[in-house]
Amino acid sequence: MPFAALIGVELLQADAELVRARMEWAPERCTAGGVIHGGALMALADTCGGVCAFLNLPDGAQGTSTIESKTNFLRAVREGAITTSTRPLHKGRTIVVIESALETDDGSLAAKVTQTQAFHYPRS
Repeated sequence: MPFAALIGVELLQADAELVRARMEWAPERCTAGGVIHGGALMALADTCGGVCAFLNLPDGAQGTSTIESKTNFLRAVREGAITTSTRPLHKGRTIVVIESALETDDGSLAAKVTQTQAFHYPRS
């Protein structure tokens, strides 16, 4: 995943029930105030959500895309790394609903993301 590599995402675990990844704090991922940018956190969660959706493809589906994403930012991240744990909440034939918990090095919850991913099927 070229974009994930560009923003420094390191995949730690990837299976159908849990995807884990990490992104280190770096100045190029921050706001002017030295806090990891919300867009960087959302991109980390979206990367994990996409992997989770792909690992839960139903028979006949060929791919996925994010059709909805909601983020609750709970604390600023000024140092260290963010680790994301992503799990499917609902797996259907046309969509999967996914939740990501983004935690700091000390285990504090920095953000919670809920996404809906659509499954793509070949046209008949």
